[in-house]
Amino acid sequence: MPGWCRASLPRSMPRPHNEGMNRQLHLNLFIQSRGHHEASWRHPASSPLPLTDIEYYRDLAQRAEAGLFDSIFLADTLALMDTVAHAATNWLEPVTALAALAGSTRRIGLIATASTTYSEPFNLARQFGSLDHISGGRVGWNIVTSWLAAAARNYGGTGQVSHADRYARGEEFVQVVKALWDSWGDDAVLDDRASGQYARADRIRPINHAGAHYTVAGPLNMPRGPQGRPVFVQAGSSDTGRRFAARHAEAVFTAQMEKATAQEFYADLKRLVAAEGRAADQALILPGLSPVIAATEAEAKKIARDLNDLTDPEVGRKRLSGRFGGHDFSHLPLDRPLASEDFPDPGTVEAARSRTEVIVGLVRREKFTLRQLLAYLAGARGHYTTAGTPEQIADLIEDWFNDGAADGFNLMPPVLPSMLDVFVAEVIPLLQKRGLFRTAYEGSTLREHFGLARPAARL
Repeated sequence: MPGWCRASLPRSMPRPHNEGMNRQLHLNLFIQSRGHHEASWRHPASSPLPLTDIEYYRDLAQRAEAGLFDSIFLADTLALMDTVAHAATNWLEPVTALAALAGSTRRIGLIATASTTYSEPFNLARQFGSLDHISGGRVGWNIVTSWLAAAARNYGGTGQVSHADRYARGEEFVQVVKALWDSWGDDAVLDDRASGQYARADRIRPINHAGAHYTVAGPLNMPRGPQGRPVFVQAGSSDTGRRFAARHAEAVFTAQMEKATAQEFYADLKRLVAAEGRAADQALILPGLSPVIAATEAEAKKIARDLNDLTDPEVGRKRLSGRFGGHDFSHLPLDRPLASEDFPDPGTVEAARSRTEVIVGLVRREKFTLRQLLAYLAGARGHYTTAGTPEQIADLIEDWFNDGAADGFNLMPPVLPSMLDVFVAEVIPLLQKRGLFRTAYEGSTLREHFGLARPAARL
């Protein structure tokens, strides 16, 4: 069944021993369009609300909070996609949207994407610092280096910034915002009305950064946030992306199409994190998971087929072209088996290189036709897709969690809110009964949900 995991999920499996008895599964809800499937916007079970209506996001955030998720996540794209005529995407700018959601949620973490390629460190530090204060310490920053050629044209460029240059700029960008968030001591604000002293000037210092890409005096014009700084999230899986994650990321979103590659990624990234002198448990690895869930496996697979029947292959072809930096796939017939030679070498692609490696590897392994590949990618664009019963989905989650493939999952329901509701009502109770997932929030910040240390102030 192209587009979904074709091997049957286990109906029953022995549960492996969880060596770390206090280790808890982490769950993030990825809010994408009306669901992560490309055709979700057309499905009758998806929300009728416009994607510009904050009530849509507020409703999903509250449902996820009721399900005790660690966090929600809003992605971002800095250009209008050329598939807009036949495909829906997210429209609201995520930092602004999270400010609205902070006031209508109480415990769940709030993660937004912001680009290091087309932002300024001082502005971003103020925005996310403000969100951390507004939310009471529940904010995370998904650090991205933007690869879309269309985005470059929107920001004064004439073409894509190279992969190497994006990461070089991103590295310096992160160093600057870290310094800005640390430019105040935790004890800088006194707010002493009697003495007339609001802050201790000796506990606020400039950063005086002068680098290859940025010159920033500082200090930040805002006190340190409840978390010290927002949680750092990252999603690059190329060699450069992994090393960037090892230095900085505290949660890593990754696209893995099978358990074996997820285990390899998990072991490699944890090794790189340790080599950077960081504790391995301070970098959580959360593979994407997009499950269709129903009372029977047959019913779940039928829902998956119905979703795939709503897709437009030409939308998929355009999105595939975007993934490969604008490469022209229009000459490829839909029903001829593909070969890796039909694609550019991922090492030469200046777009999302790690995802191109996943796609070429999938073609090499599965011998898909273009139609089958596009249907597969329509489900979650390179993340793990499957269809089964609540018990089967819980078994899969437990297996990956206990067998060195994941610290949790970036849940990508194919249709929203219906598949989120099924997951919360049917899968989470199974995970709780197995002692894998919380039965109540124990902390109030995103760092506490993720089990992350609060960075000490440098002052």
